[in-house]
Amino acid sequence: MEEREKNKTDQELMFEKHLEESLENLENGQIVDGIVVQITDEYVFLNVGLKSEGLVPVAEFEELPKLDDKVAVEIVKKDSRDGAVIVSKKKAEQNQKWKDICDAFKNKVPVNGVFKKAVKNGIEVTVESAFDAFCPISKIDVARVENAEKWEGKKSKFFILQKPLKNKILLSRRDWLIEDIEKRRKDFFQNVQVGDTVEGIVKSFTSFGAFIDLGGFDGLLHINDMSWGHVSGPRDYVKKGQKVKLKVLHLEEDTQKINLSLKHFSEDPWNHFENKFKVDDVVKGKVTKLVDFGVFIELEDGIEGLAHISELSWVKRVDHPKEILSIGDDIECKILDYNVQEGRVSLGIKQVTENPWESIIKDYPEGTKITKKITKVTNSGAFIELEEGIEGFLHIDDVSWTKKIKNPGSVLKKGEEIEVVVLQVNPEERRIKLGVKQLSENPWDVFTETFKKGTEIEGEITNITEFGLFVRITDEIEGLVGLNQIPKKSDSENLLEGYKVGEKIKAAILEINLEKQRVSLSIRALKKKQQRAEISKYIHDEDEPTASLADFFKDEE
Repeated sequence: MEEREKNKTDQELMFEKHLEESLENLENGQIVDGIVVQITDEYVFLNVGLKSEGLVPVAEFEELPKLDDKVAVEIVKKDSRDGAVIVSKKKAEQNQKWKDICDAFKNKVPVNGVFKKAVKNGIEVTVESAFDAFCPISKIDVARVENAEKWEGKKSKFFILQKPLKNKILLSRRDWLIEDIEKRRKDFFQNVQVGDTVEGIVKSFTSFGAFIDLGGFDGLLHINDMSWGHVSGPRDYVKKGQKVKLKVLHLEEDTQKINLSLKHFSEDPWNHFENKFKVDDVVKGKVTKLVDFGVFIELEDGIEGLAHISELSWVKRVDHPKEILSIGDDIECKILDYNVQEGRVSLGIKQVTENPWESIIKDYPEGTKITKKITKVTNSGAFIELEEGIEGFLHIDDVSWTKKIKNPGSVLKKGEEIEVVVLQVNPEERRIKLGVKQLSENPWDVFTETFKKGTEIEGEITNITEFGLFVRITDEIEGLVGLNQIPKKSDSENLLEGYKVGEKIKAAILEINLEKQRVSLSIRALKKKQQRAEISKYIHDEDEPTASLADFFKDEE
């Protein structure tokens, strides 16, 4: 001890004198600075300006000080029974930390803490490694927290929500995050420009891209900005939690929009498109996407074109591309058109094969008779396949010369083979007109050659209606005897009385209407003609010739 007194420096002597003058009224509980004068295995001796030196257990130091270092301690007891001065470094630090806690609340600055243990409605926190505090579950994060246990052991900063008490400190990490995120977002918009490279972490995915966490606030990496080529899904290029570098494409501070890009780290392949491709070039590509209106085909990395559904086949009716193509197919196609500025290429698949419609008129000239299968029956007729993908249409009006068919399904059946004749071929409109009735001569042409107005006929009654009698004249043609052309058989007012279906009767032709395919008959006219013929037997005047049936019709007119 005496040796140490001899070796004191001028600085130590001045410091002791200052302590003696300033600490005469020092009380227990006050904090003072002591100078390290000795270090043993158990204690650190401090000169605190009193008669005796203060002793601090070595255990209170995380790292042992050196001789002459200053150490803040609290005077626990100035005069103990054995004359020693009891001081505490730990209590001094505790008091200072409490003061810092109170100042942090007053000045609205954050404090450091560690999530300790999840409890009901929140989680316990150790603040500044010294005090117990509580953070409600709603104040843990900006996002909803379902399980507070996941946060145990994590370090963070917090705002103190109300005036701290020794046994009650209420914290909010969420409030600190909101303020911190806003500061970082503001700094981002002030310092980052379009074209800059930024770093972020993949946060979540949507159908149109991925959201990137740039430090508490998000930027959007759109699926179209992941690659110059086709991107089937955002997960093909980035993974959740992955740290990525991105180019800034667009900034809009008012709406806080940030658009990012991966593909802009490489050159746009469209810059060299015209050096490699031209209209009418036949190229190879890979099917990348099938949609209702067509198929997307990648010609090379970053160059993708569209083959519209109308450009897939010359002859086959394609309702959806999946009927003939699959994703991943390697195919040949022709470049029909392109627009470099819009990044658009129009492709054709059918154009790399011969158009069968160009030779169809040679293969099926008008008048060709063929027997083919019915593929579809409609309300107006039937489609008949001539060869794969090429169909002709048989209209119901071209099935029979004489029959009026209201329901095509009654005479035409899908899958049945039928003989038809080609009536018309129109390659431009891709239409082929077929007929059945044209296979035979038009019975109306034969009829008009054989029968004229005034001709007497004998036929079979096929139907009796309220407006007259239908009479079969030939196998295919019927005529109508109207009510006004039926003579009375008795005093009955019913002109149809006595006639039966199947009965054969005689009548005269009143009119033939080819346009309407209608023949008008008259029993009354025939009877009158017969009566005149009978009367003419008794007339022998050579100057007055017998009246003919034709003369009768003139009289009727």
